[in-house]
Amino acid sequence: MKRIERILLKIVIVQWLCLLLAQWVLLYTPLAPYVAKVYEYEGVTTEEKTKTVETTVDQLP
Repeated sequence: MKRIERILLKIVIVQWLCLLLAQWVLLYTPLAPYVAKVYEYEGVTTEEKTKTVETTVDQLP
């Protein structure tokens, strides 16, 4: 059981280090233009107004 716990602890530590490395890469400003393309795919950077349809439910007080 001790051996499995040690292996699990090592896996957790490696995962934590990978998370920190990924967060550092995402926040590193020279890489921002390459990462920003993800936002374009999601469509959050577009400021276009979408056509909306009002329903009677929206107009109720």
